[in-house]
Amino acid sequence: MDKNYLQNKNISLRAPEPEDLELLYQWENDTSVWQAGNTTSPFSKYILRQFIENSHKDIYETKQQRFMIDLHIKIIEQSIGTIDLFDYNPFHERAGVGILIMNKELRQMGYASEALETLINYSFEILKLHQLFANVNVENTASLTLFEKHGFKITGEKKEWNKTPAGRKNEYFLQLINNI
Repeated sequence: MDKNYLQNKNISLRAPEPEDLELLYQWENDTSVWQAGNTTSPFSKYILRQFIENSHKDIYETKQQRFMIDLHIKIIEQSIGTIDLFDYNPFHERAGVGILIMNKELRQMGYASEALETLINYSFEILKLHQLFANVNVENTASLTLFEKHGFKITGEKKEWNKTPAGRKNEYFLQLINNI
């Protein structure tokens, strides 16, 4: 196994570290991104510290796994977002995927695509999952394009699924099935 399943051309995925506490605290409490993750209340530093302290536990125990997305280009090395596996089901060999590139200036530059490609390879080749799924607001064309670029298919639409300040929004359910 010579391939590093957690690296790609410009990014790498890694477990959260104690040094990430302040950054995660900022990101998790930025209400502008809450709608995408169905968040309705802030996270305390205490809860985030516990989350980081428990990040050594594997997906089989916690049913979730979060990775920091680190950017490595030229002289820039920084964490730019997170990508998660959630609702892991070992019997059915599936997990949900959530992704966030926090800095708006770094969106639409291919970094989320690299992170998703890296996570897909890790999920199918290391975790041996059969499928991944994602939930995406029907108006979030950037996320839809991202997931569809990597082979996810819309397999359902949940009507009036999410309540937002602008009203109820429909959400697509997307799946990527590993046919190997």
